Amino acid sequence: MYIPIHFKIEDEEKIFEFIEKYSFATVYSTHKGEPYATHLPLVLNKDENVLYGHFARANGQWKDIENQSVLAVFQGPHCYISPSWYEITDAVPTWNYVSIHIYGMINIIEDEKVIFDSLDEMVNKYEKPDSPYDLKKVDSKYNEGLSKGIVAFKMAITKMEAKAKLSQNHPVERQELIIENLIESSNQNDLEVASLMKKNL
Repeated sequence: MYIPIHFKIEDEEKIFEFIEKYSFATVYSTHKGEPYATHLPLVLNKDENVLYGHFARANGQWKDIENQSVLAVFQGPHCYISPSWYEITDAVPTWNYVSIHIYGMINIIEDEKVIFDSLDEMVNKYEKPDSPYDLKKVDSKYNEGLSKGIVAFKMAITKMEAKAKLSQNHPVERQELIIENLIESSNQNDLEVASLMKKNL
């Protein structure tokens, strides 16, 4: 990923924080000689330095994904930045965003306990704390049947690239003008970008 120095995120904890918050990723690999992508949630295990996930068994991407470098892209908030917000007229529009690229090697998981534990962790991550749903309480035979329809994997992280393009290359006064305009929006992406920009000032 092209990352000008102004926009590079080097703090590993901050990168992990983004991954955990914006965890619905796109996994890219070469499948049958062509680029191929699947959109799916991934769960980070910082202690193991891996990402856990699963493909639908009918999705052939898993069949040749081992033994190649794989890319997982996590897209954070993003929004259009209008030059009409600037204090000058000689300017061009741009786009602010956060994006995390994780490279690694994928191993298919066969161990049924590891598969269940990874699914249980994923469910617990997204269910509300007061949710009555508990994967452990679902009938074991039903779970076994569902498990046959997926292929679980873990992705060992080999490299991380992280970019937060939040107008850091502009004067502080202009950044403040951008924030003022973004916080007037009802769009969630606009508001999240404004919040991130405030933290960077």
